[in-house]
Amino acid sequence: MKAVICQNAELRVEVVPDPVPQHGHALLKVLRCGICGSDLHMRHHCDAMKAVNDRLGYPALPRASDAFVFGHEICAEVLDYGPGTTRKLKPGTRVVAPPMVRWGRDIDMAGLSARSNGGYAELMLLDELVLMPVPNGLSADRAALTEPMAVAWHAVRRSEVKKKDVAVVVGCGPVGLGVIAILKARGVGTVIASDFSAGRRALAKACGADVVIDPREGSPYSSWEDYGWVTSFGGLLELAVGTREALEKLPVPWWTAWRLAEALGQTPKRPVVFECVGMPGVINSIIDGAPLFSRIVVVGVCMQEDRIEPAIAIQKEIDLRFVFGHSPLEYRDALHMIADGKVQCAPLVTGVVGLDGVEAAFAALGDPETHAKILIDPASAATEPVSTGIK
Repeated sequence: MKAVICQNAELRVEVVPDPVPQHGHALLKVLRCGICGSDLHMRHHCDAMKAVNDRLGYPALPRASDAFVFGHEICAEVLDYGPGTTRKLKPGTRVVAPPMVRWGRDIDMAGLSARSNGGYAELMLLDELVLMPVPNGLSADRAALTEPMAVAWHAVRRSEVKKKDVAVVVGCGPVGLGVIAILKARGVGTVIASDFSAGRRALAKACGADVVIDPREGSPYSSWEDYGWVTSFGGLLELAVGTREALEKLPVPWWTAWRLAEALGQTPKRPVVFECVGMPGVINSIIDGAPLFSRIVVVGVCMQEDRIEPAIAIQKEIDLRFVFGHSPLEYRDALHMIADGKVQCAPLVTGVVGLDGVEAAFAALGDPETHAKILIDPASAATEPVSTGIK
């Protein structure tokens, strides 16, 4: 089969032996595979990412000197099975799946392992157990968005955002766009999106953002007082005294009224901010600009050391949450939200290439004005990203 090999930060297309399914494996023909931002980063920072994952107990991540195949955002077709499988899904069934492959007691993440190739190839192996059939005649292009939408769905669930909340998405790359699409699918009334790129801001609008902001011309923080949020410590003191004054006028003890108000959810308003950039300094800039009681959900993956000012976060009572990946249930939920037309994720896909065009696609993704998500079609001869109006 043909596959795109990454080794020492270089990409090359080679003919390599077809994978042979072992116990519990399904052999798949790759129909589409998304190029993830983690692939772009890992190409040049493979050893640093391996060092982190070694500490976290996942030693299967390859070294830069290893020859490996990226690709974990896949839609594929079942071809065959190995021994010890149930064969519930017939050959020819189109599937998506979390990228998991078991080898005895070990579990690899396909595309993030030197042993288990990912979807930048014509064929790949996945565990039969994780396969999910593509429902509702969903196209391979949209089905391949299941994994990034599952990541966004996990982030939104962990945020505990409510429909009446205001959500702020900082950074409108594929991660931020996915978060925007999921927020609107979940009925969040106001979603503010911020990005330096005009192209990304346009995509944010297409994914459902209610307000888009160019940080060079305005700040998503500048209008926060308009939403009734507490933006200063002095404002907090005023809120405390003003609330006490108002409650003193009631025919019940003020502390009883206060407890009742809290029980009914009458607490200070605050936004839920999604950090989707993953660069040093961004978290602290949000902490600095955010109103009091803000909940910040860190979705972007920053691989460098960073710093924050705890004293500012403490006095503002900032709620800081970090998220990563998704559960199998969230993956299934994302698939069916896409198939049911509940998520406006089609605008993410800005191009498709064949295996011979992956190097060009990596380069093209460096320009935020042109591309957001590029899919690989192993059957395509395209050597440059071609636009697609996916449905």
